[in-house]
Order: sequence, then C-alpha cells, then structure tokens
Amino acid sequence: MSAAPRTLIIGYGSPIRGDDAIGPLVAERLRGVALGDQVRIIARHILTAELTADLIDHERAIFLDAALSGTPGEVRCHRLAPARECVSTMAHFLDPRELLAWCETLYGQVPEAYLVTACGDSFDYADYRLSAAGTAAIEPMIAWVQRLIDGDTDNLDTPLGEV
Repeated sequence: MSAAPRTLIIGYGSPIRGDDAIGPLVAERLRGVALGDQVRIIARHILTAELTADLIDHERAIFLDAALSGTPGEVRCHRLAPARECVSTMAHFLDPRELLAWCETLYGQVPEAYLVTACGDSFDYADYRLSAAGTAAIEPMIAWVQRLIDGDTDNLDTPLGEV
C-alpha cells in the first residue's frame, strides 16, 4: 500500500476569462508531467471550503492562479500563511490564505503552502484561451511547481498572509 500524496496542487481560475484560466490549465498540464505518486492535482473554477479536508491530508499545498498586478507573463512564487483577514463571507469563493486559516481553526494543522502566479494580460471573455503572455508563463509556472515539490524554496517573493 502506497503512502498518501504528500503534495496537493490546486489550480484555480475562471475558464471563460482569458488569462484567469491559467491556474486550471497549468494544473491540467501538470497531469502529463512525471511528478511522482506523492502528488495529487486538482483543477477548479473557484476555491471552496470543502477543500480544507483535502488540504489537511497533505504536507504541502501549491496553489496556481493568475495575478492582476505586475508585468504580463511575470511568474512569482510566495509562501502562504493562514490569514483570517482574507474574509470572503464564504459566499462563492475563498482566498487560499483563508482556506489555510480554516484548516488551522478546524483541524489545528496547516500544510506548508505556496502560491505560484502568472500576471495576466487579458481577462476578457475567452474560453480557455490565454494571451501570448499567459501562454509564455505556463512553463515557468511548471518549473516553480517542480522546484517546490523538490523542496527548493530559495528566492521566493515576499510571503503573503504574514502579519
């Protein structure tokens, strides 16, 4: 019997808003990359509270998403910490830091967590179609995921969620 996957990768974003689809598209692309049997991949439109049960079953979580600020195509990686101030009212979606806060509150544990983003260029209506900048960011995002799975956390951008 093999051990449970150590790393959970969650790509999220709207498939009909151009570059916002990069998170789920990269998650789907990662399914074809040899990451080992210690990795589980989920592609979602939005983050919901139900993911807390998935998160606590893993030692590491890597979130993949589009970013609005920065140079189009720029890929960044941040360490995440639980942040209760990222309140979404649980209406439709959650911030990954809020999900981590739910894990901490409900289960008393939080996986090591990272957010890998690519700055989008176009968020117009487009069904799973990325801009040139979004397309160019796919391979660097995959490279960040592979580094994180290998435990290489050097040169991260400023941590998000720490007070």
